[in-house]
Amino acid sequence: MPKRIIIDTDPGIDDALAFLLALASPEIKLEALTTTQGNVTLETATRNALAILELAQAGGVPVVAGSVVPLVQPLRASAHVHGQSGVGNAKLPDPKNKPVEQHAVDYLIERVLAEPNELSIFPIGPLTNIAMAIRKEPKLAKAVKELVIMGGAVLEHGNVTPQAEFNIYVDPHAAHIVFHSGIPITLIPLDVTHKCLLKPIHINRLLQVNSPITRFIKSAVETCFAHSKSYGGEGCAMHDPLTLATVIAPELLTLKELYVEVDHSSGVSMGKTFGDFLGTTNKPANMKVALQVRGDEFIEVFIQRMESLAKSIPE
Repeated sequence: MPKRIIIDTDPGIDDALAFLLALASPEIKLEALTTTQGNVTLETATRNALAILELAQAGGVPVVAGSVVPLVQPLRASAHVHGQSGVGNAKLPDPKNKPVEQHAVDYLIERVLAEPNELSIFPIGPLTNIAMAIRKEPKLAKAVKELVIMGGAVLEHGNVTPQAEFNIYVDPHAAHIVFHSGIPITLIPLDVTHKCLLKPIHINRLLQVNSPITRFIKSAVETCFAHSKSYGGEGCAMHDPLTLATVIAPELLTLKELYVEVDHSSGVSMGKTFGDFLGTTNKPANMKVALQVRGDEFIEVFIQRMESLAKSIPE
């Protein structure tokens, strides 16, 4: 039985790749995309979500727009990584479909409470929508099956400040609410995503399949490659797609149960995620954290799934 998931997202290049991987994976049934601000504005995120689904001939998947701004912090975006459009150099036509006429927070509450412990949510952007849903309807915390979150940097350095990862930094107050919600959480931090690099050699392999999918991936990741090269990196880190490894290739991840806290102050470590490895807080673990990954093997899984998807959507 495929795992039924809703992806909460701010697309975003790696978000787009996560959608494609979900659609290419028989182990997953993608129930909906809910959008939030983050990599781009909410309006752009919602447009991208609709357009990417249509590119993959999956326009029947609902898209629901959510939070315009973080809970407390001002809006931030990352055009230097994702491009002004959010999908690098890719040119996507305007989507034909429209988002569901409901706020994502209400949609999440309605869907989850209608089928308790059946739906998993994969937040791969700032946690604003999830935190708001928990605050608006506390019953959500016991009704959602699990959260698989892309975010944080536990032992690894940050990617937006020396200590903080982007998704958590954008809305640390939301992360604090979610981390302490009691929902079963698996955290996929930079500790593992930085070890999963999509490189030009992989793009050249994908381009052997003539498809709108492979051309989209090539154009999308070009800005990511340029950003990586600017700081001496070797490729595009597959942050968001790696969350799906928990379903399609869990053996590639090594998880550890930890108590994890987030700094939501306004100081230099704002957005930093702290793991209590030695039990100094005397608090029980509140999540499972991925600390090791067989990165090359995950990239191979991704490439094979994209080849298969591309062949199903030829020129």
